Amino acid sequence: MAQTQKVALVKLPHLQKYLNSTSDTTYIINFWATWCKPCIEELPNFEAVQKQYAGQPVQVVLVSMDFAKDLDKKVVPFVNRHKLQSTVFLLDEPDQNAWIDLVDPSWSGAIPATLFVNNARKQRLFLEKPITLAQLNTYLTSTFSHTP
Repeated sequence: MAQTQKVALVKLPHLQKYLNSTSDTTYIINFWATWCKPCIEELPNFEAVQKQYAGQPVQVVLVSMDFAKDLDKKVVPFVNRHKLQSTVFLLDEPDQNAWIDLVDPSWSGAIPATLFVNNARKQRLFLEKPITLAQLNTYLTSTFSHTP
């Protein structure tokens, strides 16, 4: 039987747990939506990294920017259809201006956008563009020095 991935509807404090974590874990937080073609095209790259770094202090978190009302109609079916294994949640914060700067002051709000953060090592990298698997691996090995 196929495992169905649970997708939680969360508020800002849930996201901030990752943004402000003091553990020596590198979080790769990707902001995406079911209606964003470049976002969908890069999701397999994040899934590959999640598998590649299994057992390492690296965690992929996929943050859906879809509307809260679309959670059950669009997001959950999408996640299950694509068999996403990473942590996925839908951020229910309609006023983007209230929280986008907390992710990164340079962020215009466009997606896909990805934040690499490891507060224990004071490492942070924000990218407002699609990312290839090769780029993901380069950022992780050069900037964040986790080697699988």
